[in-house]
Amino acid sequence: MTNILENIVAAKRIEVEKKKSGNHSPHPGTYFERKTISLAASILDDNKTGIITEFKRRSPSKGIINASASVQEVTSAYTKFGASGLSILTDQQFFGGSKEDLEAARTNPLPILQKDFIIDGYQLVEARAIGADAILLIAACLETGEMQALERVAQRLGMAVLVEVHDAAELEAALALGTPLIGINNRNLNTFETQLETTLELLPRIPGGRLLVTESGILSPADVRRMREAGVRAFLVGEAFMRSPDPGAALIRLFTT
Repeated sequence: MTNILENIVAAKRIEVEKKKSGNHSPHPGTYFERKTISLAASILDDNKTGIITEFKRRSPSKGIINASASVQEVTSAYTKFGASGLSILTDQQFFGGSKEDLEAARTNPLPILQKDFIIDGYQLVEARAIGADAILLIAACLETGEMQALERVAQRLGMAVLVEVHDAAELEAALALGTPLIGINNRNLNTFETQLETTLELLPRIPGGRLLVTESGILSPADVRRMREAGVRAFLVGEAFMRSPDPGAALIRLFTT
């Protein structure tokens, strides 16, 4: 792991252990018993765009992206303009998100991916309670056995798993999981530079039956065309939308121009 990822995971372990040791139980909330919505099915729905649209206020590498955006307004616009899913950052310390952001987005009829640093099954119960339909597992900060164990818990809770990789070694580990959702993050964790070639180079290694989601670095209509011409049909995009004063309109410009 890179230093920043190590720092985030270390902080997350402290956060989770503090909750667990303080008898802070993730009580089943309003959404715990609701039937989850399939993220994969929504991505493959021809009536939608194949885009998982992200709500993100800031990041360690880019600083503040959009500090004043309303979760309800942005996610409603994403839904209106054909998003296949919503990705909501819930990490507070490094990304300025919260579980309340995810709950606020739950008014939309789309599957919601909780974007956080999942290291413990406790977090999965918490995710289910606040309305998540899917969770993210990051191969760079988890061993294969840890990912498999967390996937089993997610499945028991009725949630899908998007496993995120950055290189061929992580992809090999990710393919040991049963989930069809494989995210390829084009951001180099050492330099924080983004290269779409990462997706294109790993694409031939993705076996049939898996659904590739390309992440990071999709900034222009040319980027979208390049990915689609290579056979990629699912995208996770946040920064390109969140830097716009009208994220919904930015979605239309990026994917229909």
